[in-house]
Amino acid sequence: METKIFQPQQIAEAAHLIQQGQLVAFPTETVYGLGADATNPQAVRQVYQAKGRPSDNPLIVHVSSPAMVGQYAADIPVKAQKLMNHFWPGSLTIILPIKPNVLDPVVTGGLQTVAFRLPDNQVILDLINQAGVPIVGPSANTSGKPSPTTAQHVYHDLKGKIAGIVDDGPTQVGLESTVIDLSTDEPAILRPGVVTEDEIEQVIGPLRVDHHQVKANETPKAPGMKYKHYAPNAQVLMVADEDWELVKDRLTDSTVGVLVTDDHLKQLALADQIPTYSLGQDVASAAQRLFAGLRWFDDQPTIKTIYAQTFAKQGVGEAYMNRLNKSAGGQYFTGKTNKSV
Repeated sequence: METKIFQPQQIAEAAHLIQQGQLVAFPTETVYGLGADATNPQAVRQVYQAKGRPSDNPLIVHVSSPAMVGQYAADIPVKAQKLMNHFWPGSLTIILPIKPNVLDPVVTGGLQTVAFRLPDNQVILDLINQAGVPIVGPSANTSGKPSPTTAQHVYHDLKGKIAGIVDDGPTQVGLESTVIDLSTDEPAILRPGVVTEDEIEQVIGPLRVDHHQVKANETPKAPGMKYKHYAPNAQVLMVADEDWELVKDRLTDSTVGVLVTDDHLKQLALADQIPTYSLGQDVASAAQRLFAGLRWFDDQPTIKTIYAQTFAKQGVGEAYMNRLNKSAGGQYFTGKTNKSV
């Protein structure tokens, strides 16, 4: 299969492919998604096949208006309406109970809930509107690998497996959306993102953050809760601020790489032969560049270990550390033996 690259002005061609049951990768403000008609079970099954995604890992349904949610959700509680009004379009996914028989179980992982998002990117909104259907959209990558933040990342993973990619340049946010479960009486964040716990609580009041590990026989309510994610080819080791002096002794050749902010890079004063990738100036830029950095190291064939900067688990730092921890398999550098969290 030829994978065609579309520009945003060619969105009508991409929408026609969606209507035909084909797969088209699309940009959002977070990461690139792998799109299919959410009302076409055969097309949705192809999403799982192209990614190598486990079939019990539910998908997010992308919509172009809150009204579209009402066609599929059994109930839209007041708190959900408030969050939609405040954060949509944007990087917040809302899980709601689903009406009977409106979407195939392949979309929901067999659950009685479905996750909705209205992205803050005009290209995907135009794609939904011109296709005339909601569009499922997990990250457009091989399952388990770092999520794609450019069309080139998508092409690398899915060339020949999907019909097209709409190229809108690098994504602005760089991490997947925050996921909140509003299908029960107790709102819960299931996946952190750039829309933070504090920001949500200011709109709807107290909520909980669900950190529980989904068991092998459980179906997760949201992506990112059960399976291995975001892992590059090399071993990632998280490094606490106080351990960088110890790490410097390990930075001796091109088999190790460093993923840090510009200030940390200056402090380390590394030799030129050490591959480095800048996370920018602060935690916001680090979040935007994390996946691109992990993928950059995959293109450096000598790299065996990546030492990565950590941040406090506050605000956007919570989302950054969630993704970094998963990419590292919980492994921290300690100077002697590595520890897991």
